[in-house]
Amino acid sequence: MSEVGMESVSTFNAELPYNDLPLLPPAGDIETRSLLKACIDARTALAELKQATALLPNPTVLINTIPILEAQASSEIENIVTTTDELFRYAEDQDKAQKPATKEALRYRSALYEGFQSLKQRPLCTDTSVVVCSRIKAVQMQIRRVPGTALANDQTQQIIYTPPVGETLLRDKLANWERFIHENTDVDPLIRMAVAHYQFEAIHPFTDGNGRTGRILNLLMLIEQGLLDLPVLYLSRYIIRHRSDYYRLLLDVTRHGHWAEWIHYMLAAVAETAAWTTAKIQAIRGLEAQARDYIRDHAPKAYSRELVDVIFNQPYCRIQNVVDMVGVTRQTAARHLKELADIGVLHDQRQGKEKLFLHPAFLRLLSSDDNQLQAYRTPVRNVEANA
Repeated sequence: MSEVGMESVSTFNAELPYNDLPLLPPAGDIETRSLLKACIDARTALAELKQATALLPNPTVLINTIPILEAQASSEIENIVTTTDELFRYAEDQDKAQKPATKEALRYRSALYEGFQSLKQRPLCTDTSVVVCSRIKAVQMQIRRVPGTALANDQTQQIIYTPPVGETLLRDKLANWERFIHENTDVDPLIRMAVAHYQFEAIHPFTDGNGRTGRILNLLMLIEQGLLDLPVLYLSRYIIRHRSDYYRLLLDVTRHGHWAEWIHYMLAAVAETAAWTTAKIQAIRGLEAQARDYIRDHAPKAYSRELVDVIFNQPYCRIQNVVDMVGVTRQTAARHLKELADIGVLHDQRQGKEKLFLHPAFLRLLSSDDNQLQAYRTPVRNVEANA
């Protein structure tokens, strides 16, 4: 280990602010042969995801669904637990959500969108993180100005890390973080993402919301580097399944300078979740084709390509969605949705005074790990009524 790396390990004390957090780039070798091979695998998986996204006739389906899955998993990493059904139910009107966890997870989705849009105006930077964290927390967040922030083990309450303190110091370290992202172009962008994610979490610039903000920044960096076109990588799926390793490896970088293990972890996360998302996109396309054929055969008067697009925008559909996207009257929209419910494509249910139409086969596909397509069937009661 280099002298810089050795100094960082020897001066670390979990209960004292880590003001000596080394600047980037790391002192050690972060582009070993093994890491570069893992980069190739991850890049291949991302390229396949990017192509699958480009071939999707209606990319809105991804924008409206995958970020919600990402929001749920990333929030669960921070012990903010909700369900996919709850999130999709209130996705279009999060103010109506009763549970605080649901509202907070949906704010993550909004923060991801806002960060994505911000890339059109400015490069990824400290201000981006402020915007993202402020949306997640629903208050204006600022770079920490006072000490007192420390991270503790959930079970033992033992302090495991105390981040740097002092606004000027934090801003200096964030400026270095920005330069590493944009100027160290000789380092593979996936390795830069992994290193930058560690550094952001170690700086811990906010009093709360750092983990979720950092995970959104990962996706934004992949988009900025041209490895993704849309924020549709379900990266937190891997992290929630390997959460103890996530925190252990972050801490191992701090305590021991073990960069390679951490970078391998993040590259594996990218490769696995990119492949998962690609397979999910292909399954969505299959279910959509199945739905078109089934509706065309069983409810030909209701069928239109636009109507099928509506019910695949997200699993819960409202009459107004059909009015807006298909261009029909409210009465016609209600009739078409009822026809789809009659043949078993949708289930109608009440949410207060509003009627919602759930697309169960679509919700099941999004919520499950397998990509088995659920066949559409006319409910027994309707078959008997028509007999």
